[in-house]
Amino acid sequence: MGLLKESGRDFLYYSRFILPVALVAILGTVVCVGWFTQPDRFARGYAPVQPIPYSHQLHPGTLRIPCEYCHNGVLKSRQAGIPTVQKCMNCHSVTKTDSPDILKLAAVYESEEPLEWVRVHSLPDHVYFDHRPHVHAEIICQTCHGEVQTMNIVYQDMSMRMSNCLGCHRDPVYALPADSAITNGPEHCNACHR
Repeated sequence: MGLLKESGRDFLYYSRFILPVALVAILGTVVCVGWFTQPDRFARGYAPVQPIPYSHQLHPGTLRIPCEYCHNGVLKSRQAGIPTVQKCMNCHSVTKTDSPDILKLAAVYESEEPLEWVRVHSLPDHVYFDHRPHVHAEIICQTCHGEVQTMNIVYQDMSMRMSNCLGCHRDPVYALPADSAITNGPEHCNACHR
């Protein structure tokens, strides 16, 4: 009878103290590993070094060059696209031609090699995103990309976590023009995961 009583106390001890502590430790480990192993490119504040410095503060900011001029895929394809060297040389064949960075750009242009810009805004491979419906709904670029026209070095202003996208799809009041007929975006899994 004493052995049964002792095993009952052991069971209570394990079920009330050890098991919850173990479950919390396992859950905490899973969350921490998931959070801290997230690639930098998905994190808010990510600002990779580019092969040639480019100031968005100058180009779309001061000079008021529209986003669509350089990122011309935004209206006709899923991805906004990164400008080609030819696009840059449309202006820089006559503008600031003696700048060391523009000389480097001109050398890349003459070599006919592509310029390997480092992508700032990227999503995990399992996420499908199309710029076109967002642009056609008149959602401005700054909603997701931040005040790019004030950034000398572009950085990821918004975390690329699903909660940010769902928050806007559920309540797009801040993203849409006041006269928009759109009340929300799709929330089903297949809208973004294909």
